[in-house]
Amino acid sequence: MIGLVDGNNFFVSCERVFDRRLVGRPVAVLSNNDGCCVSRSNEFKALGIPMGTPYFQLKDREAAGELFFRSSNYELYGDMSRRIISILRDEAVDVEQYSIDEAFIFPPTTAAADYAIYGRRLRAKILRWVGIPCGIGFAPTKTLAKIANHIGKKLPDGVFLMLDDPTEILSALPVQEVWGVGRRLPAKLHAVRIITAQQLRDAADDTIRSVGGVTLLRTAMELRGIQCHEGLDYDADPDSISCSRSFGEPATTAEALAESIAAYTAQAAAKLRRHGLLASGCNIYAQVFAPCGGGDFIGRTVVFPAPTDATNEMLRAIREEVGALYVSGTRYRKTGIVFFGLEKPGTAHQTDLFDAMPSSEKSRLYAAVDALNARYGKGKVFSAAQGLGARSWHMKRRKLSRRPTTRWDELMTVR
Repeated sequence: MIGLVDGNNFFVSCERVFDRRLVGRPVAVLSNNDGCCVSRSNEFKALGIPMGTPYFQLKDREAAGELFFRSSNYELYGDMSRRIISILRDEAVDVEQYSIDEAFIFPPTTAAADYAIYGRRLRAKILRWVGIPCGIGFAPTKTLAKIANHIGKKLPDGVFLMLDDPTEILSALPVQEVWGVGRRLPAKLHAVRIITAQQLRDAADDTIRSVGGVTLLRTAMELRGIQCHEGLDYDADPDSISCSRSFGEPATTAEALAESIAAYTAQAAAKLRRHGLLASGCNIYAQVFAPCGGGDFIGRTVVFPAPTDATNEMLRAIREEVGALYVSGTRYRKTGIVFFGLEKPGTAHQTDLFDAMPSSEKSRLYAAVDALNARYGKGKVFSAAQGLGARSWHMKRRKLSRRPTTRWDELMTVR
């Protein structure tokens, strides 16, 4: 049996843990630059405001005290997610984290006597220790567990065990709501009269394969109770690592362009080091505003002299190419970097005979930098290339809440 644990309205729930004034009120968390609603409380959903609604359309209702908003506090959400995963690892045989607020769990054999009791106990522990309400669904496969979780979220105890014969449930579920059915497939499935999850489960293999190939067939087999997504390694090393952001306001200077790329390089390099990897090179890019909306991309590729995880080496290598992205009089909306050619340290390479600092010393240097930033707060130690003054290109987060679980200076105080 497989379980899926999913935090209810996760971003909003994290905000409510540390701001009890938001409990019971219509709250939404906004996307980057406070653009649109990406997480909504049940009270917010009940007002009929759809996901993705732009914030500017709702400002008047906020001013009237009808709605409440928060900027995305990724540092807080990431830490709360880690706390939940830690509990799951204590309570389950294995855990596969699927996203920031979802994880598949493999319960211990002792839970087989009554999965519902096990689920309720696990849900209560997460709520008591972390403060996040969760939905938990159990089923023989991951696809069915996703469906069971969706049902469990709507139940008073938050837990649902998939029926031995889920036909009635699958017959009422539109095929587009099945995990693994992409955006383009529903129209093709409807064309062959596959409208519900039950019809997908019961369709002939040749028909399913002709519409969505082997991937869709695996989804259909999972609906039949046959595990096809075993052994997925969500913790596997990535093929590439990237970092990019839209600007809080358009950037028009070469300095702003260079500072933003340096900042995103540093963030991506820290992520690279957390995976224990080196990068052979990178692509840097900038997006400019186009007259008809959208935007055009300008990019450059940089190959490092040797695979590295040292931020200063990366910044030195990309310095000349950053200037090539700048065009006077252009308004930029976004920059970013993508590392490629990732590999583990120790791979044989021709090294630079005149390199003043061995790679082992560079690794120790940035291990110390990462440790200081982890202890005292993100960005406490940074490269001067990231800018020393006000950064107008920074992402807008005017409604950002405190980060009491990761920052000493933002701890909650009791008066």
